[in-house]
Amino acid sequence: MSEIDVFLISFFLCLIINYILPKYNFLIDKKFFPHKAFTSKNSVPISGGLIFILTTLLFLKFENYFNYIIFLIFFVGVLSDLNSLKSPYKRFFLQVTVIFTLVLFCKIFISSIRIPFFDYLLTYTLFKYFFVVFCLLILINGSNFIDGLNSLLISYLAIVIYILIKLNFVPEAIYFENNLNYFFLFLIVLIILNFNNLLMLGDAGAYLLSFFVGYLIIKSHNLNIDISPYFFINLIWLPCFENLFSIIRKFLSRFSPLVPDSNHLHQLIFRSLNRKIFKNKLIANNFSSIFIVCFNFLALYFVAIDPYNTIYQIKLTFLFIICYFLLFFLLKNET
Repeated sequence: MSEIDVFLISFFLCLIINYILPKYNFLIDKKFFPHKAFTSKNSVPISGGLIFILTTLLFLKFENYFNYIIFLIFFVGVLSDLNSLKSPYKRFFLQVTVIFTLVLFCKIFISSIRIPFFDYLLTYTLFKYFFVVFCLLILINGSNFIDGLNSLLISYLAIVIYILIKLNFVPEAIYFENNLNYFFLFLIVLIILNFNNLLMLGDAGAYLLSFFVGYLIIKSHNLNIDISPYFFINLIWLPCFENLFSIIRKFLSRFSPLVPDSNHLHQLIFRSLNRKIFKNKLIANNFSSIFIVCFNFLALYFVAIDPYNTIYQIKLTFLFIICYFLLFFLLKNET
């Protein structure tokens, strides 16, 4: 099957699903998340996770039980999208249980981060399990955080996939039969529809896409040990740092880190643009997303320049964090 066929099939599959869901008032943003439906007067299907699962079954093939196990992630996401997990603590418990199961069956581990004492701890199986589960939890929840703007998360992950493909760092077991080419085209379809407010990823879509990218990065890291682990960290710096900073920020404010708020960087950027430049919320949403994607496209370009140089990658990490803090506190002081 050609790439054009995959693109067209994915596109029309999205349109069909988005036509059916509103008919049955199922997985609709205003029904389950009225506080998120600020960009359109119309109901928007939360169909990203469902479309990902169907696309995986149609086009993608993976090693071991991956195709089947990701249904567990999808199940947790759908429960959250249906507002069946009202308690953030129940959602967190299910996430931990599911990710631990996925790690166990898919045998994904982080072997080294080039800190001697920490690498020594990673030789212990129990700590190795704990650490990879912790990393994936940070990634998928951070990805869900930044999914508040149209096409932001999808575009960011598409850039990460593109870099891994171009640098040829993808394991053959994952790349066979054009897996990533098809997946990249699928992301382009989602970007087009999400940017035009025709669908939302929802928790199911955000969990699935980010877990897939996390799985891909860990596998690539383990099979390319000469590459600096900080190169892979920098590839996903935005969702991971967004989550870690959110935890610290809420802890210092004496709030539970599991309770959502509206003080994430992308939300501050959106409110600033909406207040000063674009009175239309949909336009402000889209331009906020474009601004963040363009910045991170440039950031990840520099990340890809020298993936083997750990000192260079660590310097970039600190530079990204400084830029984040400067923009965050500048915008925070405006409110």
